[in-house]
Amino acid sequence: MSKNKVQFQVGYSLIELFQDYGTESQCYEALFKLRWPTGFKCLECGCHHYCFLKARKLYQCNKCHHQTSLISGTIFEQTKLPLTKWFLAMYLITQSKTGLSALALKREIGVSYNTAWSMKHKIMQVMKERDDRKQLGGVIQLDDVYWGGERHDGKRGRGSTNKVPFVAAVSLNEEGRPIAMNMNVVKGFRLTEISRWARHHLQPDSTIISDGLHCFSAVRDARCHHISLITGGGYQSVTKKEFAWVNTMIGNVKNAMTGTYHAINPKHLPRYLAEFCYRYNRRFQLKDMIPRFAYIALRTPPMPSRLLKLAETYG
Repeated sequence: MSKNKVQFQVGYSLIELFQDYGTESQCYEALFKLRWPTGFKCLECGCHHYCFLKARKLYQCNKCHHQTSLISGTIFEQTKLPLTKWFLAMYLITQSKTGLSALALKREIGVSYNTAWSMKHKIMQVMKERDDRKQLGGVIQLDDVYWGGERHDGKRGRGSTNKVPFVAAVSLNEEGRPIAMNMNVVKGFRLTEISRWARHHLQPDSTIISDGLHCFSAVRDARCHHISLITGGGYQSVTKKEFAWVNTMIGNVKNAMTGTYHAINPKHLPRYLAEFCYRYNRRFQLKDMIPRFAYIALRTPPMPSRLLKLAETYG
């Protein structure tokens, strides 16, 4: 039996992480090269000539005298933590197949729970913003999903007040193998909502395969071809080969989240879903995960803790 390419690929060990990013200076130099690949560039005037103010760790433009720090305007802005802790957190979260709770992160890197929660959600925010800019294409299996159980308030099924609806989509290659997945919370399974989601996340001319839920016909608004298959109810509805991969992904993600996280606030569910999608979509690139993630993190706007706690983003 041949070995699975994903499972047996060359990974990135903790030893290698400490060799590459084990000191503050190594982390600082790595971020500098990732933020300014061609050398420092002033955000105000574009000048490349600067002086470094060591006492305040600021870069000052020689032309307009604008001052900036290495992490200003990024997801790391105003952090008081050593960069080594950030790189270790990035490693643990991006390499963990089934997710890592904030409590586990707290124990691993030696910070308070509130700090670990904030770090984890900032990292997941980077993952979400990055994957929200990448559209799925080709043949795509699509399904409707709910997160959460039922409350004893008289409402059941789709009407339960404790269920959060989200869309799961998996794109396939010519051999029918999964390439990438996308899971985004929606406000409901309505034509207008699926139309908005499709125009943002699907490439035109893609072929969408869904069950008979009427709202999925709105993918045509994104200039996609739509194939609707009536699946019926019960267990047989999730065993059809046309939906094998999307149902597998849904099951894997739900099981991983249930086993890893004690509880998930519905308004933060978009980030948790994005975390699994981000890792899955880069499962062939484990060795390059840290520099690729750091590059995007440096281009993700700041997300203060107060906004993290209030955020309720829809894909």
